[in-house]
Amino acid sequence: MVAPTPDRGRPGSRRREPGWDVLRSGFVLLVVLYHATYLGPVLHPELLPRRYSFDHQVGASLLLVISAYFACATLGRHSPGRYWWGRVCRLLPAFLVAVPVAWTVLRLGAPAEWGTPPSRELWINWLMLGNWDTVRFPWLDPAFWTLPLQLMAFTAAAVLSTTRWGSGRRLRVLLWAMVLVPLLLWPLRARPGDPAEPPEWYRMVIDGFGFHRLHLFVAGIVIWLWSTGRTRTAHAIALLGMCGIAQWLHAFVPGPDGVVWLDRDHVDLAAVAMVCAGIALVALVARLPRPGAWTPAPLAAAFRWLAGISYGVYLMHQTAGYVLMRRLQDAGAGPLVQCTAMLATAVLLGWLLTRCVERPAHAALMRTWDRWAAARDTRERVNA
Repeated sequence: MVAPTPDRGRPGSRRREPGWDVLRSGFVLLVVLYHATYLGPVLHPELLPRRYSFDHQVGASLLLVISAYFACATLGRHSPGRYWWGRVCRLLPAFLVAVPVAWTVLRLGAPAEWGTPPSRELWINWLMLGNWDTVRFPWLDPAFWTLPLQLMAFTAAAVLSTTRWGSGRRLRVLLWAMVLVPLLLWPLRARPGDPAEPPEWYRMVIDGFGFHRLHLFVAGIVIWLWSTGRTRTAHAIALLGMCGIAQWLHAFVPGPDGVVWLDRDHVDLAAVAMVCAGIALVALVARLPRPGAWTPAPLAAAFRWLAGISYGVYLMHQTAGYVLMRRLQDAGAGPLVQCTAMLATAVLLGWLLTRCVERPAHAALMRTWDRWAAARDTRERVNA
């Protein structure tokens, strides 16, 4: 994405500010709320309807924006190799554990009519094939779709930081291309059933590489560039505005007949507006010298704790939550109890995954890298 120099002189550049914890916590809670109150009953219609539901896919998109922002903020602190290794070691160990947990929950806890996932779905999910063909390679937990996109983004960031495309005018050209090219191609992808529909391999490439989500990563990069004074306000507004248009276009889905795709009835304009507002909020927090400094200490500590386990909560909440809600309903529990139990279970499982897997695995794997790098440097000095 970009090859920054560390902002040692910028206030709060390395300090963990409460504002970021509030955003991370809020966005992951929006994900859980959306799945508990809306998507769960949509995917499993036997679940009782909720009196109040949050019907908008917002949280996961905004988490990708924050992910891109911090990818830029941390890239210049280490070598590209160590940066990439650190990102992979942060994401993969917890994911590798979350997959068999979701598989086991479905095998042992799901009702018979939901079906039983075969053993092959374990390695299919470990290989992250779901975005390429959801029908043939279903996700055990639908929330896993963001993982391959983040890994590809972190890899691209590390590679670009070693080239001339990681900064300056070339980077700005690349950012515009990342928004405009998918924007021009998306109408083709969103027209199933049309006589001029592209071949299946085209759909797989577009979905597999997440071209229709690139604008979210661009938004995070642009916010970092703007907040550190590396791009002008007018240029940032133009690019972020184009990202908003891309989000609006992405909201269009095929109509019931599979041909009419530009149909106002199939567009969640509220979700588009909330994603755009969330991007603006991320930009505001990024620009403030001490974001969230006004937050009372106990509340700041609570947000810090929840933000620290947000990745674990994200990985563990959906499949386990759906099974739990169904079993609670079978036992006579109402929608409010079901949603509350899903949230509480997500936090508990997310904390366990973070405490027992994510953090210790990351620390151990980073020590392995550092030992390897030290041995390599010693060999180079000896051979010099």
